[in-house]
Amino acid sequence: MRAYSLDLRQRIVGAMEEGGSRAAVARQFQVAVRTVDRYVRRARETGDLAPRPLPGRPRRLSAADEVVLVQLLGEHPDATLPEYCQHLAAATGTLVSPATMSRTIARLGWTRKKGRWQLGNAMRRPGLPGGR
Repeated sequence: MRAYSLDLRQRIVGAMEEGGSRAAVARQFQVAVRTVDRYVRRARETGDLAPRPLPGRPRRLSAADEVVLVQLLGEHPDATLPEYCQHLAAATGTLVSPATMSRTIARLGWTRKKGRWQLGNAMRRPGLPGGR
């Protein structure tokens, strides 16, 4: 879920400062009453309403690396994960483990079938009919 914009947060706090009730402000901006309370408390305690950064470390492969990886998957459909790690390192200079390579390939929608990598069946993707 994406964070609400800083502008919306400021408008919510502003509406509360003008004397609006929590429920009315929540209805007006279509947010939960708890969200209104949290923004008002943060404005009072810290004065900062900016969304907090997402936890966790950034992905090891950039979007440009993923584009190169998709090309490699098409050019070398029968390569193994360690071979893809070597190909990617030669093409982009980014070193990753086979586990990272496996997660990235799965996230891109590719599967290994009969010893070859191919784009997965759209019907098997989560969220679609027939998906897991």
